[in-house]
Amino acid sequence: MTYLDLINGVLKRLRETTVTTADESAYSSLIGELVNDAKKQVEQSHKWTALRTSITFPTVVDQIVYSLSNAKQNAVFEQAMNEATDRYLNIRPLSYFNEKTVLSTVTSGSPTEFMFDGTDTSNNLRVRLYPTPNVIETLRFDMVIPQADLTADGTNMTIPSNPVLQMAYGMALRERGETGGQSAAEQFAVANAALNDAIAIDANRYENELVYYRV
Repeated sequence: MTYLDLINGVLKRLRETTVTTADESAYSSLIGELVNDAKKQVEQSHKWTALRTSITFPTVVDQIVYSLSNAKQNAVFEQAMNEATDRYLNIRPLSYFNEKTVLSTVTSGSPTEFMFDGTDTSNNLRVRLYPTPNVIETLRFDMVIPQADLTADGTNMTIPSNPVLQMAYGMALRERGETGGQSAAEQFAVANAALNDAIAIDANRYENELVYYRV
């Protein structure tokens, strides 16, 4: 569903007039905010197949810190590997890097370890490598990266739409107060059921990941 479809889906359930653009009225803009709030909650509930992506980049000789393009602070790390050596990279704590780079003589070679190292000026996650690269090799980081907030009418939502629609409707009922019909609590129960069903369907695509649950 598009951003506009989601807004109108909520408006119809509220028995409100549908709109032709997200910001047509103050109320449609509010519903748009609730749609994005619901989207964030659903995105953070599961490692959705549609949000999984791989970020690759070449190392630079003597450069130890690298940015993960488009991976903001809400991105979830899965695994990392050195494609040149066909080896996984091990994530290490800061204490490990202090021992290797501050308390010991820094060595160079093919990277085998990394740690997350804050963010860059674009709010992308950064990683620090060890040993210091001495050749150009391609590294790959598998991540789960949430979609940016929906703003344009025609933007399609990446994750399943029904849980987001049902949750946004519950938020709208809660914001409105007395509805004379379905309560917000009842609607959130519907939204949770829709979310659990969507997670079960999505998890089935990765049968080796046997345990799935809302986090």
